[in-house]
Amino acid sequence: MREKVHRHLGKILTGAALAAAGTAAMVAVTLPGTAGADDSGGAGGGARAARQTGQGPDAAPPGVVEQAPAEPKRGTGRDPLTDDEIRRVEKLAGAGRLSATARDVSGALGPQRLSTDLAEPEAAEVDDPNAPRRADVTFYDYRTDTLVTRTVDLTTGKVEHTGTRRGVQPPPARAESAEAARILMADPLGAGLKADYKDATGKDLTSPDQLELSGGIYEASPGAQPAVLDRCGEHRCVRLFTKVRNGPWIDTRDLVIDLSARRTAALDRG
Repeated sequence: MREKVHRHLGKILTGAALAAAGTAAMVAVTLPGTAGADDSGGAGGGARAARQTGQGPDAAPPGVVEQAPAEPKRGTGRDPLTDDEIRRVEKLAGAGRLSATARDVSGALGPQRLSTDLAEPEAAEVDDPNAPRRADVTFYDYRTDTLVTRTVDLTTGKVEHTGTRRGVQPPPARAESAEAARILMADPLGAGLKADYKDATGKDLTSPDQLELSGGIYEASPGAQPAVLDRCGEHRCVRLFTKVRNGPWIDTRDLVIDLSARRTAALDRG
């Protein structure tokens, strides 16, 4: 693992050098006055200079920056959900028995929210401009390893439908990737990640906040992984893609974190 991070660093440095060279070349081409400039200061040179500095009759007017319009509290029709609608519908969908019995990725009371999306209209409402606006809010209950989707009418605030499924694993939310990194860092298998981070930065890795994280779901295949990961798919398991903030990638693809069981295992790359 330690050799890999040095290899990544080399690639990044090479890429940065190329990017710098490309930027320098672009600046050389686009700097005012570089194309057809009259180095002798002959006729036309002063007019060009005036236009380039925003002076003279042909000068472009100064740009005006307009403030973005305030976002409406409620959308209409098939408009994307507003921030206000998202906050409201997540509170409505997470209320009741679900909030009292479910557990999130850290084990705290309440379900783990995964996503909030504008719901598709029902078949009879497709051509109705006044069809109700609804939102689908998806949660994961780590107590029962169950995916829960609640559909809420945005006008009435009523939860119209609740669906539950097991063995269905949408992509991990940001909070789940952070918790996966936290579990990995506390495990002996996380020693390589911490060593590579220190090699790259000279600092100790003590928090997931020091990393840029993304994750992918891992589902077990018969005989393809250590037995400890055989329940991945029923359990919520992720593989992390880790990157030092403003730095190199660190290869952790052979490690799987079972968020349901809160343990880590290494895959055999063969």
